[in-house]
Amino acid sequence: MGNKVEKFEDLNVWQNAIDLCVTINISFKECKDFSFRDQIYRASVSVPSNIAEGFERQYNKEFIHFLFIAKGSIAEVRTQLIIASKLNYLKNDEYLDLLENSKKISAQLFQLIKTRKEKFN
Repeated sequence: MGNKVEKFEDLNVWQNAIDLCVTINISFKECKDFSFRDQIYRASVSVPSNIAEGFERQYNKEFIHFLFIAKGSIAEVRTQLIIASKLNYLKNDEYLDLLENSKKISAQLFQLIKTRKEKFN
């Protein structure tokens, strides 16, 4: 991937959010707590979905708005991962890996929001 972003699929943060979403779906596939599983699925799907939706909006202000929604969703995912760990729904190494990835995505979203505010307003 080059530096030029022409579509939302070019965004590193979107790619990482997709990967996290897929990994979460695999990790919780056997979870018998269906309401918990469905909630973490929905929250994880929300992250790349809101990045994509915001990217396709006409105005920078709208894009930033959807990036903030994605940032809220990744915080929700992180919270649910902590709960999953405390309920022993995940192995510790799996939990730590997912948690680290969620923090990375949150930091990427913060940087993208900052960049969009500073350079595109």
